[in-house]
Amino acid sequence: MDGIQQFSLAGKVVVITGATGVLGESFALATAAAGAKVAVLGRNKEKAHARVEAIEASGGTAMAFLTDVLDETAVQRARDQILETWGTIDGLVNAAGGNIPGATIGPDQNLFDTKIDDTKKAVELNLFGTVIPTHVFGRVIAEKGKGSIVNISSLAAQQAITRVLGYNMAKCAVEGYTKWMAVELAQRYGDKVRVNAIAPGVFLTEQNRSLLTNPDGSYTDRAQRFVNNTAYGRMGSPAELTGALIFLLSDASSFVSGETILVDGGFNAWSGV
Repeated sequence: MDGIQQFSLAGKVVVITGATGVLGESFALATAAAGAKVAVLGRNKEKAHARVEAIEASGGTAMAFLTDVLDETAVQRARDQILETWGTIDGLVNAAGGNIPGATIGPDQNLFDTKIDDTKKAVELNLFGTVIPTHVFGRVIAEKGKGSIVNISSLAAQQAITRVLGYNMAKCAVEGYTKWMAVELAQRYGDKVRVNAIAPGVFLTEQNRSLLTNPDGSYTDRAQRFVNNTAYGRMGSPAELTGALIFLLSDASSFVSGETILVDGGFNAWSGV
């Protein structure tokens, strides 16, 4: 396969968890535009159906499956429905995640007053919200002997990001899990089953809006510090993640596994000087 065709997802079925989120929306639209049938997973019924309608309006194919990624039985039910509808699964994007408000440590808060229960919830959502779908949908991919799983990491796995303890720990674990699963799947199921991750830089989403913007829409001091330490001097647009995603889902990345691609405008590379 040559040229642009190797990036095509035509004929593939791709499951996207967290597709009702800001980044998930961009992932779903781009994956459909590349030719895939998209299984839109999320907990918000209105947003899930809105994603399907947007994909269908652009000529793509999609279906919504209301699913909580931490409910293994619900995830298995979604898998069975997808297989009954489309017969196979070729790709999985683990986009469900985000921070838990109670797991954020305020600048004036005592460091040791962290709400451990909320920190556990942040770890559970971001780590096990990746592990559970991978074990359920990934089994289909592994047993057919071909396909791609893409996890969503974060800059927080590369450098310490203050205040978000649970999120930091979870994303470090996601990258460790990505490497571990990539090796295990390759050794057990061969060289056509891949697991990789994308680590986004600073992107304004609904989950982090209260941390990054003031009521008038201007950047908070924290957001401005992110921008100041990004070589490009700005936040990213969700659409700027989709090129890396399509690459990892497509046959263009056939010899790439266990890797994390940073899409961060040079944040991780820059020393600040």
